[in-house]
Amino acid sequence: MGTWAARTPLAEQVAELLAGAGPLPIVEAGDPVLRRPAEPFDGQLEPALLARFVEALRVTMRAAPGVGLAAVQVGVALRIAVLEDPAPVPPEVRQARGRVPQPFRVLVNPAYEPVGPGRAAFFEGCLSVPGWQAVVARHAQVRLTGADERGRALDEVVTGWPARIVQHETDHLDGTLYVDRAEPRSLASARSMTERWTQPTPHEAATALGFDLP
Repeated sequence: MGTWAARTPLAEQVAELLAGAGPLPIVEAGDPVLRRPAEPFDGQLEPALLARFVEALRVTMRAAPGVGLAAVQVGVALRIAVLEDPAPVPPEVRQARGRVPQPFRVLVNPAYEPVGPGRAAFFEGCLSVPGWQAVVARHAQVRLTGADERGRALDEVVTGWPARIVQHETDHLDGTLYVDRAEPRSLASARSMTERWTQPTPHEAATALGFDLP
C-alpha cells in the first residue's frame, strides 16, 4: 500500500465523520455513493485513522445490527468492508444455509470469483435498503482475494453463508446493491418475512409468489 498523503480529501472526510459520537449514520439506497465503484485503498488513511475508522465500522455494524458493512454504506468511497456473524440461528437453519459463526474481520480491496458452478438462493437484506428482503441466487463458493487492515494478503475459498456475505459486501464496493441481483417477485417487507417466509429455505415462497430457484 502506498504512502499516505497528508490531508487527502478522504482522510478529511473520515476524520470529520469520526468526530461524532456513537454509530455512524448508514447511507440508504438513492444516495449516489452506493452506485459508484469505490476507490481502491492505497494508504489514503494513515494507520491510526484507519484503525479508528475500522472500529467505527464495527460499532456501526453491531448496532444496526448486521453481519457486514461496507465503507460506502457510511458514505466513504473506499474499498474497505467489515464482516462478523455470530450466527445465532437454529440448527436446521444453520444446516440449510451453511451459516456458521464468523469472527470479526476486515477486507481491504476485496474481490471474488466463483469456484465451481454451484449456486444457492436465499432471502437477503441490506442495511442500506431497510425494511425489505428478497431472494438472491449467489455463488455457493467463491475465491476471496484482497488484504486485511494490516496489509496482509488474503486468498481463500469461502463457502455457504460466509460466501454470501463476502459477495454482498464486495458488490457494495462495486456500486451494486443486492436488489440488482434479486428475484423481483420475491421482494417482501420485513413484516411479511416475519409472518410468512422465515423457513430455512425459500422454497415455499417461490411456490407461493411464483418465481424459480436455481
